[in-house]
Amino acid sequence: MTAPNRRTGKPQPEQRRAFERPGTVRIRSTEFQMGTEDAAGFPADGEGPVRDVRVDGFRIDATAVTNREFAEFVEATNYRTDAETYGWSYVFHLFLSRETLHRTPQRPDQTPWWAPVTGASWETPEGPNSGIDERLEHPVVHISWHDASAYCTWAGTRLPTEAEWELAARGGLEQQRFPWGNKLTPKGEHRCNIWQGQFPDVNTGADGWVSTAPTNAYKPNGFGLYNVSGNVWEWCNDWFSPTHHITAAPNNPIGPEHGQRRVLRGGSYLCHRSYCNRYRVAARSSNTPDSSSGNLGFRCVDGSPRTATS
Repeated sequence: MTAPNRRTGKPQPEQRRAFERPGTVRIRSTEFQMGTEDAAGFPADGEGPVRDVRVDGFRIDATAVTNREFAEFVEATNYRTDAETYGWSYVFHLFLSRETLHRTPQRPDQTPWWAPVTGASWETPEGPNSGIDERLEHPVVHISWHDASAYCTWAGTRLPTEAEWELAARGGLEQQRFPWGNKLTPKGEHRCNIWQGQFPDVNTGADGWVSTAPTNAYKPNGFGLYNVSGNVWEWCNDWFSPTHHITAAPNNPIGPEHGQRRVLRGGSYLCHRSYCNRYRVAARSSNTPDSSSGNLGFRCVDGSPRTATS
């Protein structure tokens, strides 16, 4: 039986056929070294130890899901995101007027650069009077894990496991810091959309963008994936744990059966080496499944849900 639409209560339209849709990349079954013991990393996040992992073949989107694609989903289903349901989402302070900031004085103590803005959502990223007409090919943001999963169900896809995501993001390189190698800007060339300047008050935009960039900006990695470092954080299917992976099955590993937070990978346009050096391919983060902000997005994988094997 088809589940009812969250916004209207009516049955949702049938899934669209998506298995061979354009823009997917085939990742062959392979073994790789997952994790890192990089001195620039965060051991408490569970980035290490480095371990041999085998992942069966799958197809993954070359880019994150765009505003255009998410709008198609909403048009077909009248889906209502968590941010729309709650009535607010987090927006980075530099994107807001002084008047708006004055109306949102209660910002998180540890991350005061985030402002909870009434009316901010995927369609109005900076709140009322903002829009996505000029950003249709940018990644959709203000997306919770619940929202990403709902899109995948409609599209006939799923979210990647953390192991699948890291294998694909590495682009065939072993134990390199970034998808293109160990140097952040080889020969002075910017390869990703991250913070340039003094965080959190001065972003020079030297890499070309101060907020999201188009999903196909910069050069792809060796597998053909774009923006797996920076731009937007990407949800994975796994529950987050800083230790579970140490004893997890080496073949098609997945996170723990239960948890409070889901895995996020890739970093975002707000990452900077001074506070969030997590745009490295082995870096990890997490958030609660209903959380949303102006730098949370996702990409999809084709295939059945992954299960671990010993």
